[in-house]
Amino acid sequence: MGRGMIRQRRTRIVATLGPASNAPTMVRELARIGVDVFRLNFSHGSHEQHAAALTAVRAAEADIGRPLAVLADLQGPKFRLGNFNGGGIAIAPGQALRLDLDPELGSSHRVQLPHPEVLRVLHPGAEVVLDDGKTRLVVRATGEGYADCEVMSGERLSDHKGLAAPGLTIPVPALTEKDRIDLDFALRLGVDWIALSFVQHAADMADLRRLVSGRAAILAKIEKPAGLRNLEAILDVSDGVMVARGDLGVELAPEDVPVAQKTIVRAARKRGAPVIIATQMLESMIVSPTPTRAEASDVANGVYEGADALMLSAESAAGAWPREAVSIMDAIIRKVEGDPNWPVIMRAEHGQGADEDVDALIAAATRAAETRSTACLVAYTNTGSTARRVARERPTHPVLAITHDVAVARALGLVWGLEPRVAEQPRDIEAMTEQAAWLAGDLGLAEPDGRVLIVAGPPKGLPGAANLLRIAHAPRPARR
Repeated sequence: MGRGMIRQRRTRIVATLGPASNAPTMVRELARIGVDVFRLNFSHGSHEQHAAALTAVRAAEADIGRPLAVLADLQGPKFRLGNFNGGGIAIAPGQALRLDLDPELGSSHRVQLPHPEVLRVLHPGAEVVLDDGKTRLVVRATGEGYADCEVMSGERLSDHKGLAAPGLTIPVPALTEKDRIDLDFALRLGVDWIALSFVQHAADMADLRRLVSGRAAILAKIEKPAGLRNLEAILDVSDGVMVARGDLGVELAPEDVPVAQKTIVRAARKRGAPVIIATQMLESMIVSPTPTRAEASDVANGVYEGADALMLSAESAAGAWPREAVSIMDAIIRKVEGDPNWPVIMRAEHGQGADEDVDALIAAATRAAETRSTACLVAYTNTGSTARRVARERPTHPVLAITHDVAVARALGLVWGLEPRVAEQPRDIEAMTEQAAWLAGDLGLAEPDGRVLIVAGPPKGLPGAANLLRIAHAPRPARR
């Protein structure tokens, strides 16, 4: 991949590809501007379109000389209304509306809800949220195959609007038949991360891990209260996690979402699991070339929390200003990371490693790197574990993650502060030291004679067996 570009920031950017951004020239431009991870949203688009998008990402990767990660986001179980006569109805607070299984076109009095599993868990007093929160109903009575509701808020309902039942656990598997088909296709494409929607239990992720069978890293999207309640168990069987604020905001009261966000970020950081903050970060940029001040603050707060990555959804997939959205997010992140208080915040709330020799070694390395004479850290990694452990400490120096496996390098593109690169596995410790110093200098992470701290295990050692801390110096230019 050549020398490749270096990101001048630690927090990563995830951008969703879609009609506004999946042309090869646009993908390449977004990668140059600052995207580290490209998301394929399997709720939209065909397999052919996703395959073309991945091809464009790999071409952009070769062009910029830096590994790029591809995240396949599975749709998960979606509950939607049926169709209305005329395509929709006007509604008003106080109006009665029945949800039932009847496939006949809906009217102002009733509409099909073709999901018996949802109707079975509804009860009087339960809330039903439609159309991403634009319409809210409360259940007044239930019977076999129906629920009689009262409209609490909303003005109009149209065909196929999404439905949620906050606080209720709907007994459906997180992996639908569509998801299984999409998963098989995504793995054959060679994506680096698989995201599972509406995770409620650790068993959901365990099922996904069994199906993926090591062919990609797996990420849990937390967007249900049950997922929050079972967060620690879910993290036990996940490689990463996403704060999916869109559906989480439908399920929770607005004032609860920021607290949930911080809870998820802290839990993930404690474990060293990559965490993405997603949804509506720069929502106004779908139609505007500049964000609101509140959106800029939202992005900044995600950086101050130490999230690994921030995500653009419709802003990059379907918005009118995908380049500007990525560029502005990049600028906000770099501005925050230039704040003199930012390193203090990162040091005050870093991850807590297990009581293992490797964690003590990595903690010592990151503390040693705080000296002015250190230019960068280098982490040798076979599986990505050592590099993620270094990132968990949130060192403010650049971290060069060297691996012989291109799939590992790409997956590490999601992780805070890492500059992953692929290189041949060195034959011994001296060759490793020389390689690390040369790469750090060649990439511009260390000035000539700059100090480089190397964390590694013995070459060809066991995964996660980092037991070596060495000091090297970037080479000086040869004299002519």
